[in-house]
Amino acid sequence: MGKTLVVRACAAFMAMSVVCAAPDWACAQTKFGPQGPEGAPNRRQDWLVPTQDQITASRAVLFRPDGKGPFRIAIIAHASTQNKIQRAQMPQPEYRTLAAALVARGFAVLVPERPGHGKTGGPYLEDQDGCDRPEYQLSGEATAESIDAALTFMRSQAFIRKDAAVIVGHSAGGLGALAMADHKGVAAVIVFAPGRGGRANNHPNEICATDRLLAAVAAFGENADAPVTWLVAENDTYFPPDFSRQMADTFRDAGDDEVTYQTLPPFGNEGHWLAESGSAAEIDAALDIALGSRPPAAASKR
Repeated sequence: MGKTLVVRACAAFMAMSVVCAAPDWACAQTKFGPQGPEGAPNRRQDWLVPTQDQITASRAVLFRPDGKGPFRIAIIAHASTQNKIQRAQMPQPEYRTLAAALVARGFAVLVPERPGHGKTGGPYLEDQDGCDRPEYQLSGEATAESIDAALTFMRSQAFIRKDAAVIVGHSAGGLGALAMADHKGVAAVIVFAPGRGGRANNHPNEICATDRLLAAVAAFGENADAPVTWLVAENDTYFPPDFSRQMADTFRDAGDDEVTYQTLPPFGNEGHWLAESGSAAEIDAALDIALGSRPPAAASKR
């Protein structure tokens, strides 16, 4: 076990000790599941779902189609930042346009806010430890553990299918999504400009320790089973297309995996935020690459 992993494990143990020292009623008051009524759009509903540290409850938003299901589940893993203040101030991620496009394809869509972010709070388990020698693999694995905890909980719901899940990741969330490609029941992984350490020191097209990022991607590709669709806007300055393609090739070659790489048209002033802020037409076009075009009947339901 590496030094970084030991520190994280100790932090989690200490946090657990503090929580369990509280009265029993305080330790048991978290109630996972829906936290209020459904609303618009797409039956939007606030949820609490477990995380890997068994202490922090992840604040999440669920969207789903009409009816009782069971629906396929899609988990959207959000971007992150090493800046502690920015993480604390992060608004609840929703990815509404992306979620709507997935709901139109028949998915229930969960967008959980991971530990160390926004109102979810708790320990930042996916810290990459700086720019010089970042622990990208440990960071990506921690992100994947958070995704997996949410996925496991949602599969226990009667309206969710136990198979054919799709993991959608953006930026740091995309690196974690790549680490989910070997998980049982994950049918596909879709990543929008995955990675960590982009725009090093806020310099466009500079990335911290690219060799270590490629090594992490190779490790995630070794045992991958699910097909991966890799999407990057032409004007992404966090993980530019040339380097992103190198990452995709590295992932594929590490395990002879099925990887579809696509450079998308430029988006606004910064292509990295396409997944979060793209138009319905732009998001639909991206998902068509990954999931195929929707049939006309589904496409008409907006």
